[in-house]
Parts: sequence; C-alpha cells; structure tokens
Amino acid sequence: MFSKKKLIIYAACLLALAAGLVSLHERQAAAQNPSLYRGSAGDDVFRVQQRLSQWGYYNGSQDGYYGDGTFQAVINFQQNNGIPADGVVGQATWDALGFSVPSETPAVSRGAATDRGDVTLLARVIEGEAADEPLLGKVAVGAVILNRTKSASFPHSISEVIFQPEAFESIENGQAYRPLSEESVQAAQMAMGGYDPSGGALFFWNPGKSVNPWIWSRNIVTQIGNHVFAR
Repeated sequence: MFSKKKLIIYAACLLALAAGLVSLHERQAAAQNPSLYRGSAGDDVFRVQQRLSQWGYYNGSQDGYYGDGTFQAVINFQQNNGIPADGVVGQATWDALGFSVPSETPAVSRGAATDRGDVTLLARVIEGEAADEPLLGKVAVGAVILNRTKSASFPHSISEVIFQPEAFESIENGQAYRPLSEESVQAAQMAMGGYDPSGGALFFWNPGKSVNPWIWSRNIVTQIGNHVFAR
C-alpha cells in the first residue's frame, strides 16, 4: 500500500509529466512551417517562389504573393514528387522543397524577426537599393526597413513593409531579384542584429535622382554614401 504522502508525490509527478508533454506538443506545433495557399502573402511565399524558380517550376515574379502562377507551379511540383496535387504548400510539400522545420532562435535586440527568409528578403532590397553603396550604407538601408516595422505609420512585418505598393523602387523594377552579394547578406544580418547607422531613419533617397519633393520635408538625420536618411 502507498502512503498518502507517496500518493501525493506520485500524482504530482504525473501532472508534471502531462504538462511537459502538452508543452512539447505545443512547441512542436508552433515550429511547423505554415500552410500556404492562394491569397497567402509574405516571406514564406517568397521562399517557395524562389525555390520553385531555382528548380524550373516557376518563372513569375518573386513578389511574396500566392497567385495563380505560384499555384500552378506548386501543382506541377507536387505531381512530379508524388504529393497530392492540391496546390496547398503543406508540410509534405515544404519537406520536398528542402525546407526543414525552422529551429527556435532567440529574439534580437530590435525585436525584429530572425527567420532566415526575412534575412534573404531584407538582403534583396539592400542589393536592389544600395548595391553600389558602402557596407555602412547597405546596413543603413536595412535598418530603415526594420525601423518601419516598429513605426505606427507602417506595417509591422518585414515582408509587409517591403511589399507595400511603391515603397521600394527595386521591388517595382525587379532589381531586388538579381543575384545577392555576400556584402548585402552581411548587411542584412548586421541590421537585424541591431546595428542602425541611419540613426533611427524611416526614409532614404538619393538626392542625385528625381524624387517626390515631399520627401525633403522630412527631418534629415545623416547622409551615408549617396543616400540621405531622414525621419
């Protein structure tokens, strides 16, 4: 016979084990790649488009929006890989595309997302907007995008800021989709690590190019290379 004290301890252990299993299940569920379908948008869609493009299934714009072209590319990929061809990027499709479940990563000091897809997306805009700028100027461009995610005047995710209509010329003209340089990737990582040489700027522009006169009404913080940075 168990004593009352032993029964209490035994019950407590069972409760702790049950709580641990629930917690593990919740963490595993949270770690799964999201299901994507027509109408989805963001950096996860961009990652899928990029991979499908690399493997010859997709030749449309890598814009982070799951439209008809992306849907058909996913269907074709699924058919060729023995996956039910429903056009939904579920875990089986993620796995076939070579994307493992993302591991947990600590939040950076800025509170920005740390997903590898965000780094790539940020690097693409840096490449498109500041390919000929010094490293410091590249980091500053990345910092502006991250600063916008924390401003009430802008969307609150990197992909939403980047794909805001007419927000970045390099997204509109396709310059953001050219091959990435190592320096642009490094600049994106530095910016996401909290380095902000822009001084908290929300805007940047090249004064040597034609720009909307409105932009000059902003409070200029600094100039790095060919770009002026302002709040």
